[in-house]
Amino acid sequence: MLRFLPLKLGRLYRCLKLLLVVGLFVILLMNTHNLFASFQKNELTDRRFINLNKCPACFGTSWCRKFMNGQVSFETWGRLRFLDVFNVKNVYFAQYGEPREGTRRVVLKRLGSNQELAEIDQKICKRATGRPRCDLIQAMYKTEFARINGDVRLLTPDVVEGWSDLVHCPSQRLLDRVVRRYAETKDSGSFLLKNLKDTERMQLLMTLAFNPEPLVLQSFPSDEGWPFAKYLGACGRVVAVNYVGEDLWSFYNAPWEKRVDLARQLMDIAEQLTNNDFEFALYLLDVSFDNFAVGPRDGKVIIVDAENVLVADKRLIKQNKPENYDVWYESRFEECDREACLSFSKDSLCSRVTVDHNYYAICQNLLSRYATWRGTTGGLLHDPPAHIAKDGQLKALLDECTKPKKRYGRFQAAKELREYLTQLAAASSSAMAR
Repeated sequence: MLRFLPLKLGRLYRCLKLLLVVGLFVILLMNTHNLFASFQKNELTDRRFINLNKCPACFGTSWCRKFMNGQVSFETWGRLRFLDVFNVKNVYFAQYGEPREGTRRVVLKRLGSNQELAEIDQKICKRATGRPRCDLIQAMYKTEFARINGDVRLLTPDVVEGWSDLVHCPSQRLLDRVVRRYAETKDSGSFLLKNLKDTERMQLLMTLAFNPEPLVLQSFPSDEGWPFAKYLGACGRVVAVNYVGEDLWSFYNAPWEKRVDLARQLMDIAEQLTNNDFEFALYLLDVSFDNFAVGPRDGKVIIVDAENVLVADKRLIKQNKPENYDVWYESRFEECDREACLSFSKDSLCSRVTVDHNYYAICQNLLSRYATWRGTTGGLLHDPPAHIAKDGQLKALLDECTKPKKRYGRFQAAKELREYLTQLAAASSSAMAR
């Protein structure tokens, strides 16, 4: 009887697969009219679809002319609205065209799920009127986003502290940088908040509170060597960023040499975000294979989801000297029954000069045998060649970087791991050149 079990399970799987196909076919039939309409119409020119009608309760307007002129259009599958039920994160691929430059691929983001966007509307209405539904535009002028008006010279830490991960512990230097580099104004370049229009101020503050990813990309731009996707602009509640390439997960089973190079770059990113000449430490609080992408031409690893980035000003920490500020902070490894989870203390990240969080996050969630994603374990550096596995150095370094046995062991392991991966990558390049 037991030998028939696989057969029954196989039949059940085929039946479920058939039901899924039939279900999709029925949905297609029911949406035939909408299907043809979707291909004929560019919905990105519709003010309501991109929520331009909700401004200043939006993310910006710098790209609105491009949207309204039809220069931005969804790629094939993005045009089918009935598929939005599967697109929980509201991330779309689109084509952007310039007369002299041709077209190129871009990524459009609503910066949250439909439910999250609805909740922010309700919060704005409740703060302004006490009711969950209201005239959103009028309500915005009665919230804290509008109280910081033209009479306020600077955006100060006491006003926005704790609004989001970006400003969990903001310094004046960080906030001046955010305002000075704000891209949703024609007069960018000044750190004076009063130089922004009322609507621009409200848009900046709402972005800072709801999802600060655009502000991270603007404040630490790729043009200056930061490992983030390039911010392009916004219209309503749709933000456009540069398309980088396939996500890191697509390279999980790539050739060993390729994975070694990607791992080396990931450790370099961890180092750059932790120690840089600007003395800003950018700590990645959400690290998964989906949050990184790889350029198709240069093979460069880039962070494509920067919503959960905490920025600590090391210069301010050294100046204020909070308790134990000069004691090295070690992130604690903890077993977890979820994918891509991390253990950290935001307050500790904000009050220590020397922190190993980024090394821990990259090693645990991406590189080591402890990394789990989509039901798979083993990390990006799984199944090394026999001679490397036999040597044992790679495994030892990854284990110490993830779950250190020595005090401050992760700091040294991360340094040695970067050097070791660089050696492996160089050896692979030499072997290929022969």
